[in-house]
Amino acid sequence: MNLLLLLCIPLITSLAILPVRSRAMVRWISLFGSVAQLAAAVFLFFAYNQERDTGNTAVVLFEDHFKFISNPEINFHFGVDGIAVAMILLTSFVLVAGVLVSWKIEKMTREFYFLLLLLALGAFGFFISLDLFVLFFFLEISVIPKYLLIGIWGSGKKEYAANKLALMLMGGSALILVGILLLYFNAGHTFDVLQLSHTNINGQLQKTVFPLLFIGFGVFTALFPFHTWVPDGHSSAPTAGSMFLAGISMKLGGYGCLRIATFLLPEGAREYANIIIILSAIAILYGAFATMMQKDLKYINAYSSVSHVGFSLLGIGMLTQTAFTGALLQMVSHGVMTALFFAVIGIIYDRTHTRQVNEMGGLMKLLPFTMTAFFIVGLCSLGLPGLSGFVAEMTVFVGSWENADAFHRIATIAACVSIVVTAVYILRAIGKVAMGPLFVNNITKGMESNSMKDATWNEKLALIILIGGILAIGIMPEWLNKLLKPSAEMIMNRFTGN
Repeated sequence: MNLLLLLCIPLITSLAILPVRSRAMVRWISLFGSVAQLAAAVFLFFAYNQERDTGNTAVVLFEDHFKFISNPEINFHFGVDGIAVAMILLTSFVLVAGVLVSWKIEKMTREFYFLLLLLALGAFGFFISLDLFVLFFFLEISVIPKYLLIGIWGSGKKEYAANKLALMLMGGSALILVGILLLYFNAGHTFDVLQLSHTNINGQLQKTVFPLLFIGFGVFTALFPFHTWVPDGHSSAPTAGSMFLAGISMKLGGYGCLRIATFLLPEGAREYANIIIILSAIAILYGAFATMMQKDLKYINAYSSVSHVGFSLLGIGMLTQTAFTGALLQMVSHGVMTALFFAVIGIIYDRTHTRQVNEMGGLMKLLPFTMTAFFIVGLCSLGLPGLSGFVAEMTVFVGSWENADAFHRIATIAACVSIVVTAVYILRAIGKVAMGPLFVNNITKGMESNSMKDATWNEKLALIILIGGILAIGIMPEWLNKLLKPSAEMIMNRFTGN
């Protein structure tokens, strides 16, 4: 398969809507392009598995090389492993759902969808890039659309949130750029990931560059204490923006932490592993307890995201193959789960004009479909067996417990405590919003509440797509485990010397 197709579809779609004046046509073109992208991602998934089943054991598949600059040598070098395929699938599903839930956007509709598609283009380019400079280029493409989506279509303190997000992410990008340049000038004058993986990078350089890359990518994935942009950014973004920020953009950071920093610099990862574990455990517990204090549904999901992505970073810091696999499973699971959560919150807000938990009650009577999705995503968040959250978190715990010393065991137990806290805030939120007497904004609605309509066709389709992802991972996780496990093993081999 030609991976350029994954870049051409969102690029052509975004350009195609620019001259269109009809809002309806802009929506349908965007939906058609996102569905075509999803079809390409599904085709890639099956083509990748077919290649692996035939015995192809190459590190990456479907490689393409295009010369860009000779000195310094920068190439459009594309290729995918199982991790990249999983992230491309995740991005495609969230993109379709985001287009669908944004169907009622009236303000600058064309520009909104253009930026959403440009954001997706940056994510797809990032996941298929095997040249560090090009990877950095696509990472930066994804920053400006986030800023504009929040600043123009956001709510609340949107200017403050947009500025804070942009400054924090640009700061992380600066660390990444410094780390990439240090690797280039001190490890063979190449940006190529595969060449660097075969280069004997001295231990001191690894210990210098690793924190730059890990913290830089960690800013994107809410590494404590660089997570402060997450609550403000997520709560102020429009629904599709929140879905993409939490569902995809935070995965760019997680992918970079594992697939770039840890893979290329194993000695550096080993040196700082305990610090990563401590920061991850703090993020997991802090995020969970901070979520308990929130009354706004978006802030509840934003702070819980800080906790849940902490599991991915904890799995990376544990440095075992099972924990690596769990970290990747958690990235995919959280991406689908948090996108669904924000979609449901957007639907609730559109009907009730409030996100305050204490200002709603009994909505199961009026919004049964939406509230059913709310129940599912809430139970997924607290780790109910049969849903994706359970599979991912249990894999992280099992991989973490493989380290037999007291430090790793204590960190694992501390992370497990967060499950109880998560159950408290999730069940409390679901109980107050969905159950009990019917009221909105502290006013009993009575018969006039019948005017409140449940999810529309486009919103139902978006919710069904994301619920399907949660169930597909939770009930039948082997397909995703099969996709991710070889790549986790390859990264682990960097530590064992195999």
